[in-house]
Amino acid sequence: MGLMSKILGGSGGSRRTGDYVELDAADLDVGASDAKLQIRIAKIGDKQDVIDIKDAVYEGDVVVADITRHTTKDRTMEHISDELKQVANEVGGDIVQKDEDQLIITPTGVSISRERL
Repeated sequence: MGLMSKILGGSGGSRRTGDYVELDAADLDVGASDAKLQIRIAKIGDKQDVIDIKDAVYEGDVVVADITRHTTKDRTMEHISDELKQVANEVGGDIVQKDEDQLIITPTGVSISRERL
């Protein structure tokens, strides 16, 4: 399996934590210690999980949140989504739902293109 295939988690389908390969930044010639922006992965199981997501966005991180436990019509998900929209608005960031299973929330000055590559 090639490096890009490992980075992208192999061939299509749903992803699990084990699908992601830890890469040493030295191998990629990237200064990870110099990074100011992090992309954080979260899972939203209940409203309590929103607190950590909000904190991360306020600290300047991008959060990709797994919402597979909820349907988009779920009343709890509506409240969670509203809270996260408010955070994105407060910090001047952005929020978008990717398919039915993920929310992406960004901090100040980071926008999300609505066009796919």
